[in-house]
Amino acid sequence: MKKDAVESFRGKAQSPIQLVLSAVVKRELREFVISAGMAGLLAMLEDERAAVCGPRYVHQSDRRAVRAGHAPGELVMGGRRVRVKRPRARTVDGEEVVLPSWSAFAAEDPLHERALTQMLVGVSTRRYGRSLEAVPDGVPTRGTSKSAVSRRFVAATEAQMGLWLGRDLAEVDLAVLMIDGVHIEDHVLLVALGIDADGKKHVLGIREGATENTAACAALLGDLRERNLRTDRTTLVVLDGAKALAKAVRELYGARGLIQRCQCHKMRNVLDQLSEEMRASVRQAMREAYGCGDAGRAKKLLTNLARRLRDDHPGAAASLEEGLDETLTVMRLRLPRSLERVLSTTNAIENLIGSVRELGRRVKRWRNARMIIRWTVTAVSDAATRFRRVAGARAAMSKLVIALRAHDTATNGPIDSRTRAA
Repeated sequence: MKKDAVESFRGKAQSPIQLVLSAVVKRELREFVISAGMAGLLAMLEDERAAVCGPRYVHQSDRRAVRAGHAPGELVMGGRRVRVKRPRARTVDGEEVVLPSWSAFAAEDPLHERALTQMLVGVSTRRYGRSLEAVPDGVPTRGTSKSAVSRRFVAATEAQMGLWLGRDLAEVDLAVLMIDGVHIEDHVLLVALGIDADGKKHVLGIREGATENTAACAALLGDLRERNLRTDRTTLVVLDGAKALAKAVRELYGARGLIQRCQCHKMRNVLDQLSEEMRASVRQAMREAYGCGDAGRAKKLLTNLARRLRDDHPGAAASLEEGLDETLTVMRLRLPRSLERVLSTTNAIENLIGSVRELGRRVKRWRNARMIIRWTVTAVSDAATRFRRVAGARAAMSKLVIALRAHDTATNGPIDSRTRAA
């Protein structure tokens, strides 16, 4: 009976008085927790000061430092700077003693990280202060203005950009390289995604250019090589179909660059040149060809389709025939079907590009190319934290690596990429 009464009470809606009391309790609890935390920190600082100055009111002949009262200071708390009184200590020679806990809690890094996190989840600089937990009344704070948050975001992304665009790639056992571009205003950002022999994904590099031309692609690949990415052995390179990308890959890798044109891009390019009533049948025919699992049969089916389109739709036929063999490269390697589907398209990097576009939509005005690169690096580095291995990576990727090494043997073995003319 008592249990039923309790359940009945829980099921009833709270009265306005109960809601007010609940809000007051929550606010006071939050203020208590924050106040207790600040008191605990100040006690920690006093303990550190006692460790260097010794106990209060005790004579010490070998005293190394003395207490020097308190001074106004600021600590990082909850994404803002909070003003507190800082315990001070000085050596017997008059030099300031730095307390370890104060240095840690006063550092700018947590603020930069918080600003970056807030931007990634969609909080604007104007609303940054409203997104933070409230502090008790009477506690002076600063660092939540639009300009302050913007400066911290720029500092955090600048540091991240330097780290990402300059890191050494020697340890990446690359098997697959995917390259695609994203257009932001008048700029193109080329993004390189790698898949290693264990099926792990790595964002390798980003390069800005006016267009997706050979020079920009060559600059991206050259940067990867300068950062010690191996180009002296066979690598599967998956591209969106741009001729400039394919040309740059051939110049760098030569015969050791196995180019796979994205089948989705190929299908889209062909269908865009057909009338609505023709698209369904042609789409089905291309899907059957790419899904048959045999490169010879797939080429025959696609060649026959191009022949049927040639008279009434010459543009679609030419688009289908252009680079046709390179859309079947992965199929010729006879990999497991699950891996073949992953490597026959640029969908893996398209998902990464989608993260860039999503984050970029929050920007009202792009000031310059460097700002675009900073935001792009921020987006891809955040997306990289959610990367998952290629499905069935261990068994499937080992077969791919065997096929790539066999191609090395067929082309007289790997060469030294630093002495080869690119």
